[in-house]
Amino acid sequence: MDPFERLLWWLFAGSTGASTRAEVLRAVRAQPRNAQQLSQMLGLDYTTVRHHLRVLEKNNLVLTEGDKYGKLYFVSDLMESNWDKLEEMLRKTIGGSQEKEKTTNKRIENRSL
Repeated sequence: MDPFERLLWWLFAGSTGASTRAEVLRAVRAQPRNAQQLSQMLGLDYTTVRHHLRVLEKNNLVLTEGDKYGKLYFVSDLMESNWDKLEEMLRKTIGGSQEKEKTTNKRIENRSL
């Protein structure tokens, strides 16, 4: 297992909030957004979203552009190139991962209309 895979396991299987973090990351991948937009789209508390974004940014899974409240989040090239590893790991670990992904995708589609 390479170091990046170990990081994914720790962030998305071995820690509290793994499924929420995965939902936030999927939403950012679908469309770059700021924390407020993510909070509204996912129906999550703003501070919860900010926490998960900080964790993802600290571990180089997301990048930012802009500053303060308008800061947009983007999936990093490293995360994008390893997306299949993440999805495979989520299928193995988070119960109903595919259902969670479908739910997130529906939220994204509904908010994009």
